[in-house]
Amino acid sequence: MASSQRSRVPPDMAVGFIGAGRMAQAMARGFITSGIIKAGNITASDPDPRMLNYVQKNLGINVTNSNREVVEKSQMIVLAVKPNVVSPVLQEVSQTVSKEKLVVSIAGGITISFIEQNLPVGSKVIRVMPNTPALVLAAASVLSPGKEVEPEDTEIVMELLRCFGIVEPGSEKLLDAVTGLSGSGPAYAFTAIEALSDGGVKMGLPRDLAIKLAAQTLLGAAKMVLETGKHPGQLKDEVCSPGGTTIAAMHKLERGGFRASLIDAVEAATLRAKELGQQK
Repeated sequence: MASSQRSRVPPDMAVGFIGAGRMAQAMARGFITSGIIKAGNITASDPDPRMLNYVQKNLGINVTNSNREVVEKSQMIVLAVKPNVVSPVLQEVSQTVSKEKLVVSIAGGITISFIEQNLPVGSKVIRVMPNTPALVLAAASVLSPGKEVEPEDTEIVMELLRCFGIVEPGSEKLLDAVTGLSGSGPAYAFTAIEALSDGGVKMGLPRDLAIKLAAQTLLGAAKMVLETGKHPGQLKDEVCSPGGTTIAAMHKLERGGFRASLIDAVEAATLRAKELGQQK
């Protein structure tokens, strides 16, 4: 955020996390690192005392065993729990949620309407699908607001999400596909890095060097797509010299169904996200 821009996040805004797992930790770290939310204004609950001990020790945030206490203390509450836990959590805290509070859900597959139906009428709900690179402030998030959410609320949440990566607004009907692509996508990239490093080791490179080269190559390629604005197909073509090494390698990837496998992966993860939402 440019220094000339005035922050829309209220001074001393209190944020609560129901669930203190990796995504909650990543989000809290981003808020604190950016200076937009003070550690002392963040409260987290979790059934696992090890999680609470970790976030208290490493992030300096407040912890509690009570989900209701999180809601009572916070202006914005992040539901950072597994999809199958959302329903009992909402039943537990419903009476504590008021129209002044903003509920942000990062639970995969759980619809805004389901959350709204389990909270008091008029509750403000925003659904967000971030991903784990939030841990290194490089997340890709998509946000969808509920019907009671004001434009200013959306802007506040988008500003907060920008603390740890990029964020785009999107229709809720897109979020399962977002889950299949960017939500699950880091695993596809990790597998690609591992496989590329295996190839390097097969051809004689030391393992540590092969991993470093593979990871930096994916990082650099991603930055080229984002920063040049060129279509990835064009960038690929620019690497493929006539009769060269890269086009020979691309032929092997095509023969192995590389593109189709990634498309299948996104499709499978999307369909699974829809199934999980229906199992709530």
